[in-house]
Amino acid sequence: MRSYDAVDLRLLTALADDPRATIAALAERLRLSRNTVHARLARLEESGAFLDFDRRVNPQFLGHPLTAFLEVEVRQKELGRIVEALKGVPEVVQAFGRSGTADLRVQVVCRDTDHLFRIDAAILAIDGVERTETSLSMGELIPYRIRPLVEQARQAL
Repeated sequence: MRSYDAVDLRLLTALADDPRATIAALAERLRLSRNTVHARLARLEESGAFLDFDRRVNPQFLGHPLTAFLEVEVRQKELGRIVEALKGVPEVVQAFGRSGTADLRVQVVCRDTDHLFRIDAAILAIDGVERTETSLSMGELIPYRIRPLVEQARQAL
């Protein structure tokens, strides 16, 4: 169910390199008309090719230099309510449902380890949370990337 062609993949490669590129810059880089780039971007957007875009704020700028991951076990029947409660914890920046021993993987940012301890306690206090296992990030080694997948798709065409 592929809904892209070689031109779309060239456009996606350019966006992987520079997600904030303007239509004019993309058109010039790819030697396409602005109308073509605009139409292709609209079609790709409509087909669900793009994740939400925002200018991501660095938590360090806000005084939260540490990142931790909490593996959270919950009572399954209460998952929806627990996720809503997690949204109320400002330090929770992302959460994933998981298979395996833990039900959720929650990414939090914090000022220091004492702050992390308090965040963990707040999450444990949510009714339906059974236990957490916390690990501190030592640093991001591979930032979010998509270019290798786009390149793989281009080679497969």
